[in-house]
Amino acid sequence: MTETITLAHVSDVHLSPVAGLTLRHLNVKRGLGYVNWRRKRQQTHHRDVLDVIMADMKANAPDHIAVTGDLINLGLPAEYETAAAWLHSVGTPQDVTVIPGNHDIYTTLRNDPGVMRWADYMNADAWGAKYTSATRNELAFPFVRRVGPVALVGLNSAVETPPFVAAGELGARQLAALDALLPQLEAEGMIRVVLIHHPPLPGQAPPRRALRDAAALSQILARRGAELVLHGHNHTDSHMDFARLPEMGGASVPVIGIASGSAVRTHKHEPLGRYNLLRIGRIDGRPHIECTTRGIAVGGNAVVQIERKLLT
Repeated sequence: MTETITLAHVSDVHLSPVAGLTLRHLNVKRGLGYVNWRRKRQQTHHRDVLDVIMADMKANAPDHIAVTGDLINLGLPAEYETAAAWLHSVGTPQDVTVIPGNHDIYTTLRNDPGVMRWADYMNADAWGAKYTSATRNELAFPFVRRVGPVALVGLNSAVETPPFVAAGELGARQLAALDALLPQLEAEGMIRVVLIHHPPLPGQAPPRRALRDAAALSQILARRGAELVLHGHNHTDSHMDFARLPEMGGASVPVIGIASGSAVRTHKHEPLGRYNLLRIGRIDGRPHIECTTRGIAVGGNAVVQIERKLLT
């Protein structure tokens, strides 16, 4: 067996409390979002649950941590600062990779840097810099980072939307870049792990919450392939095997979603706080991925193993 790494995956932590809301921040979407937070979300997402989840994660000593968006709630400056401090507590930009979610790119605040506060966690590393033309003061997606035999490919599906809409979109430029990037990484012998906030396949979310260009992304995955796709957004655990085109070898692409990392109560189909540990490497030259889901036990506050499965 060649080098194997452990990648931790957490998402939709919705850091609380919401603070720093003033009249100058208010618009229709943020006002409605704040009402929703007060009525529902603040009873669901608790920082102490997230702290327990992250302590268990660190005890398992992953080589790298991927956070697939929705770190915050309403796009307030104080929330971005809180999330930056939380990321620093989780690890350095060399040990943690972040992509934004729809709550992170919520509604524009003039002259506010927004997610640029987390830029060091969303840039290509020295190895992946050859795949981007972005400067240090820019964010460019997709970006690439290397962790042992794994190439992390970060996408940005977060776009500003009207009230009551949480849909996402990659756009033609990002899709074209991904289409060119995936075969280059394959030619270098990398295990390609794609990170995206919204579920990447058609039908994985209702239209008001879905990735608008999921059909175009699925065509790229069918044609170019990837060894794993990780996402959040739905606040549930999910596993789909997306089949590649037969002429491309027919191997399926595991598409894995993870529930919120901060949920203190079950809500509809949403479980208590969870995260995934993924052991990724090769056996006899073939990708080998094992996924262990860990989370808060129902009726307790300890983190336990929920499920373990072989993906490839």
